[in-house]
Amino acid sequence: MDRYVFFGGKGGVGKTTVSSAYAYKCAAAGLETLLVSTDPAHSVGDLFEQSFDDDPRGVEGVEHLSAMEIDPDEEVSRHLQDVKRKLSDQVSAAMVNAVDRQIEMAHGTPGAYEAALFDRFVDVMRDGDAYDRIVFDTSPTGGTLRLLSLPEYLEGWIDRLLAKRRKSIDLFEKAAIGGREPRRVLEGDPVLAHLRARKEFFEDAGRMLREDAAFFLVFNPDSLSIRETERAIDRLDEQGLSVRGLVANRFTPAPDPDEEGRGATYLRSRVETERERLETARGELSPPILATIETYVEEVRTDRLASVADELEIDVDRTRRPTS
Repeated sequence: MDRYVFFGGKGGVGKTTVSSAYAYKCAAAGLETLLVSTDPAHSVGDLFEQSFDDDPRGVEGVEHLSAMEIDPDEEVSRHLQDVKRKLSDQVSAAMVNAVDRQIEMAHGTPGAYEAALFDRFVDVMRDGDAYDRIVFDTSPTGGTLRLLSLPEYLEGWIDRLLAKRRKSIDLFEKAAIGGREPRRVLEGDPVLAHLRARKEFFEDAGRMLREDAAFFLVFNPDSLSIRETERAIDRLDEQGLSVRGLVANRFTPAPDPDEEGRGATYLRSRVETERERLETARGELSPPILATIETYVEEVRTDRLASVADELEIDVDRTRRPTS
């Protein structure tokens, strides 16, 4: 199994439960595991009945398992302040106020939100040497796909910016010296240095996602969820990211054979419909379905994660990474 494991899917399908169960399974196998969530509702903290924040913290009562919750709003604010600081260092004093206004306007845009989260995801992957496995409980499908598509789009955009920056410096130097003396090289230009660093960052991110990450999608046995999963598979494939498998979650438990009445009749009808939807998913979706998980009467907490983990036919790979 790859070192980085992502669980995605439509909002509300149960990604937090499934990703937490897989992280629990890895930890139980002796792998040092980090569970990362960007859910603003802090569902991971609710599941483990423990508070988490932006720094990894050990999960109480579960050896080898740590968790962290990235607050998207805080991350966007931190990201934009970092951008403001870097821009302010490169522009004249007269332009600082204009830069501040542009940064404030950018705060609520989806692009800023996803760029900030993407940076944080990659930082976690880059800085996670202490862990054998890093499991991501991602945002809903649409946001995750836009997040994962950033390397391809921004690499080309940065290449164009680099070309324009080189041209502007070349024209400036020609105007300054009339082309009669050897022009200064571009070394030391802070804007070019920053653009090159960002380009390398996104190239590295794309490599990690394509070579060292595994993707799984969670869906519920309803038509809307299945269609959304099909679109997610196609979109991930367009980015060169293949889905390893699917987890069908929240199936209705069947009533006992001797149960009668309206409730039992309703449950049998629902179970039959869900089975039909499951067969539809098996026939129409290419990745294998690695688990079918029934709805629990009570909310899943730490004491029930082992039961959910046992239902996941997802490889753990008990080989631990060598320590330096």
